[in-house]
Amino acid sequence: MEKIKIGIIGCGHLGKMHIKNLSELSDEMENVELHGVFDSDKEKYSSIAGYSNIVRYESLNELLENINTAFIITPTSTHFEIAEKALSKGINLFIEKPVTAELGDAYKLRELYKNAGNVIIQIGHIERFNPALLSVEDLNLKPMFIESHRLASFNPRGTDVSVIQDLMIHDIDIILNLVKSKVSSIDATGVAILTKQIDIANARIKFENGCVANITASRISQKKMRKMRIFQKNAYISVDFQENNSEVFRLTESEDSTARGIKMQIPGTNNIIYYDKPEILESNPMKIEERKFLECIKTGKTPEVTLEDGIQALEVALEIIKKIEESIGKVVEN
Repeated sequence: MEKIKIGIIGCGHLGKMHIKNLSELSDEMENVELHGVFDSDKEKYSSIAGYSNIVRYESLNELLENINTAFIITPTSTHFEIAEKALSKGINLFIEKPVTAELGDAYKLRELYKNAGNVIIQIGHIERFNPALLSVEDLNLKPMFIESHRLASFNPRGTDVSVIQDLMIHDIDIILNLVKSKVSSIDATGVAILTKQIDIANARIKFENGCVANITASRISQKKMRKMRIFQKNAYISVDFQENNSEVFRLTESEDSTARGIKMQIPGTNNIIYYDKPEILESNPMKIEERKFLECIKTGKTPEVTLEDGIQALEVALEIIKKIEESIGKVVEN
């Protein structure tokens, strides 16, 4: 097959991580080559001085002429313009989340993708590949209530968008993928504290199948947390994305020979609670998502995080922002 020639657009903090991983994958995978990079800020090229085999391009157009696969690791506001140029040349795309800044651009990208032929697009929702989440993927998850907290200390990087697009969107994507039901309503509140964008937010999302998700995200917290709790009939699952561990409590009406972990019988009943801490495999989530994307290009399979997934997560994120702005407006009026 044709060699996958990769170009990375954006050599900032995340870009450097992708360069390291993709350089390794070029050695590990057949017919894969990390060919070149482009960044409008040429000073960032100094940070990849150790990669003598990677071409530093002076212009985006020149890079696009010499690759067939691009990783867009630039500020969100630039995603659409770059993706549009790349798709016009039939280039496979990995686009860091969120897919675009504006919903209209995301819809335009969808139409361009439909007309681009045999092109693969994957969106960089990296938490889908977190080992703690992967450890419970074989469970029959049918959530009825989900609570998530994603708290981070302040970092100027990423403040070109709100905390909803920067952090909360990770949990939005995971929840949409778990629940697999249409959103029926959203209530949200939030406030801008250290930036002009919303820095802390809470959203309550109701789904048509009856599931409810309560999501909190903050980028001004002293305590870091990335945790999701999933409640469903006869089960409680806790996933800690930061500490890389998960816990599962299951209730059965009789002994289950297939159940793992510690069992505790409820006195006076036949009901048994099983407690398990699934094995967590050491892994690099970013490298996993990159490898899976490259494998999709080779095989033609649909990526695990599709363009449509990215659009749906953005739709919910922007609706949350809209609800917050409406609530802020009411407070100001009063």
